[in-house]
Amino acid sequence: MRLPTKRRRSERTASAQTVARHRTALSRVGLSRPIRLSLENGLIHAQTSVFDYGCGRGDDLRALSSRGIRCQGWDPVYAPDTERRRADVVNLGYVVNVIEDPQERATALHNAWALTQQVLVVAARLSLEAPPAGQRPYRDGFLTQLGTFQKYYDQQELRTWIDGVLGVSSLAAAPGIFYVFRDADARQSFVAARYRRQTSAPRQRQSDLLFERHRDLFAPLIAFLSRRGRLPADTELAEAPAVYREIGSLKRAYGIIRRVTGEEGWRRIREERAQDLLIYLALGRFDGRPRFSQLSRDLQLDVKAFFSTYTRACKEADSLLFSAGDRAAVDTACRAALGKLTPSALYVHVSALPQLPAILRVYEGCARAYIGAVEDANIIKLHRDSPQISYLSYPQFERDPHPALAASLLVPLQTFRIQYRDYTGSNNPPILHRKEAFLSDAHPLYPKFSRLTRQEEKWGLYERAARIGTRRGWEQMLAERGVRLAGHRLVRRHEPDGTS
Repeated sequence: MRLPTKRRRSERTASAQTVARHRTALSRVGLSRPIRLSLENGLIHAQTSVFDYGCGRGDDLRALSSRGIRCQGWDPVYAPDTERRRADVVNLGYVVNVIEDPQERATALHNAWALTQQVLVVAARLSLEAPPAGQRPYRDGFLTQLGTFQKYYDQQELRTWIDGVLGVSSLAAAPGIFYVFRDADARQSFVAARYRRQTSAPRQRQSDLLFERHRDLFAPLIAFLSRRGRLPADTELAEAPAVYREIGSLKRAYGIIRRVTGEEGWRRIREERAQDLLIYLALGRFDGRPRFSQLSRDLQLDVKAFFSTYTRACKEADSLLFSAGDRAAVDTACRAALGKLTPSALYVHVSALPQLPAILRVYEGCARAYIGAVEDANIIKLHRDSPQISYLSYPQFERDPHPALAASLLVPLQTFRIQYRDYTGSNNPPILHRKEAFLSDAHPLYPKFSRLTRQEEKWGLYERAARIGTRRGWEQMLAERGVRLAGHRLVRRHEPDGTS
């Protein structure tokens, strides 16, 4: 089928121009998204070396250097003479999307991968970031008003391209950002850690002379037990020889710990770690679950400790995964879970996600496996009436008593055609009420938010719920009741401000 004449003429005009690649390297304040995410995920730290392939003006390099991280970068325009060296982490951030030649794009990816010792970070612009106007079609992308080229990808398109060019299985880190691990064990451990919740060790409840005498020796064992939910192998604990010498065995040391801190807390931690492992194995079906021999050593030990055999673990993981596709089962779990339940969805704060039932964690994990972590999203909407997950951003959730929605990202689990909406320009955005409902009651802000809700209920502010879902309707309701908000307190309009 022939393209419309107008578009074909536009492409002929563009092809006669020289693409101004040097104009794509803009100065920025702060770290780029892929570098910031790599720091947050623990891939970049004081012990790693970083090479920025296509470093532009070097803003990320200066920021990393100021943190004491060894880093270098190369750029064909701004740092062409820098030697391209191997590094633990190589960043190919927003490079492939500005190269108009597909073969040169693939070569850049290959070159960056050749320098990678541990993890390659690849970032590119997504289709949802494309401006609505002002760009002309050119090859498989567009020419911008600056004369630069932009290729916009769909999330799955970018992943498929990376995997096809390198012959690997990349991992979605965030929308438009993927990690490619050199070592399969490191990849598995990273993914498994995504679903391992943070749990504190049970507190000491009674005195034990042996425990008190060797408290420093017990501390690393307690930390390991809290993190993994099982006894370590001798090779997993540097202090193991000292434990054998002073206590007799790791098993005996664990018995002392249970006597001092109680059994219940450790039973709960073991159950949580087993569930976390099941969630990892369930979601592993999307990338092709590894054979037992391909698992990292720590995961092999987890499987044996919690399920005895890999066959049993995989069977339970498959059952869990299939249950997440059962709308009735998901709906039942939503009704019983913490969070704010509406007729069509369950809303939870990201901090409460690990406390959801396993079926709901897998349900959300299906979207996360595709899109990665959605930055700035702090409320997750699990749809009950259709298989899709929404990630909502409320930037002032902790400070504003009724924060406004800034953006939403919808991930349909059948089509994966993500939809993004920006509310920052709205003069009447949706707002939140009853913020404590999104949290676990163990959250430090739960009491503060609950007090405000009780006040607002007392003043009858929720009696006409249809009116108060937006900023303007809420402000009108406050005015009608003759009250206003002073931080997280409700006061009469003539009263002076108080503390939040």
